[in-house]
Amino acid sequence: MRRITWITAIVMCVTLLLSGCGTKDAAAIVKDLDHVVSKLSSYQGSGTMTLHTGQQPQEYQVEVWYQNPSYYRIALKNAKKDITQIVLRNDEGVFVLTPSLNKSFRFQSDWPEKQGQVYLYQTLVHSILQDNARQFASEKESYVFDVLANYQTSALVRQKIWLNKETYAPKQVQVTDANSNVVVEVKFDQFDFNAKFEKDSFEMQRNMTTGMNIEVLPTTGQVTENGDTGSATQEGEPATDPSKETTAEPTKDLGPFGMIEPGYIPANVTLQDAKEISDAPDYAVLLRYSGDYNFTLRESRPQDRKVAIMEGESVDLGFTIGHLTGTEQRTLTWMTDEGIEYRLSSADLPQSEMVSIATSLIDQSGK
Repeated sequence: MRRITWITAIVMCVTLLLSGCGTKDAAAIVKDLDHVVSKLSSYQGSGTMTLHTGQQPQEYQVEVWYQNPSYYRIALKNAKKDITQIVLRNDEGVFVLTPSLNKSFRFQSDWPEKQGQVYLYQTLVHSILQDNARQFASEKESYVFDVLANYQTSALVRQKIWLNKETYAPKQVQVTDANSNVVVEVKFDQFDFNAKFEKDSFEMQRNMTTGMNIEVLPTTGQVTENGDTGSATQEGEPATDPSKETTAEPTKDLGPFGMIEPGYIPANVTLQDAKEISDAPDYAVLLRYSGDYNFTLRESRPQDRKVAIMEGESVDLGFTIGHLTGTEQRTLTWMTDEGIEYRLSSADLPQSEMVSIATSLIDQSGK
């Protein structure tokens, strides 16, 4: 009897030891995340985003700056084309900038409160908090959540989010479709919750004229590949001050691009005709589609664009932010990092189909 009692006591001690060794369950982590996101003052992260929406994967270097209460700067650099596009939010509105082409536009929007992005920390945490059927796993260095994807296209169904166990910093995100194929993937190589920014870091004019390099970071704290905190500068070297960068990227001289057809069109829809618009002030073409849905796609390369306030709502296209206007006849407008402006107009095309068509144009070339 004494032996059985002794064995029972050992088992109980081991159980208590394991339960008190610091491991957390999903409920405790969710509570922590709610606290972290509610107390956010600023953060800065960088990594690589890969889009699997076209014929070939498209890779972007992504850098994200956030400052409470609502300042954002997202720089997306096309790895192959070496062109950077910047999405900026400040007190004046939301801007989409292409400094190398000297092009920009602005619209009034509540982005990203209603339309979050896969590379924004608040979006990731809120998706975890809101999914009561969330799946949870604990790996060696990461907590992993599998939750519903809440984006503006029905093609994105679920997402897996890897968080650093010590800091809750994001390490990796995979967004999948209904067949569990990875559509969007983000891998963070650096993340700092308490970033310090220059006073004018979120001003439009600075971001258009200073030619800040996406690799120039405003902070020294970083999260390494293993999730450890390190230094963004080598020992003995001064941290780079992006405000001292004064050489703007040269404006690229880009001519006609041909006629670009989407890699995706809805079922039972065909191209009816395509023509160059002869009376357009800049090179432009118009493609008309008909069938179960009817829509037009206008493609142009404006040589001069003044910054103007545009009404409507913002739409996440992954590689940039689009602008949706109209009620009965709706138009989705966006500009690529090569300076091509698209206007997709339709009276019956659902927004999710608009997004699918837009993303399928990423790696298409003109004919």
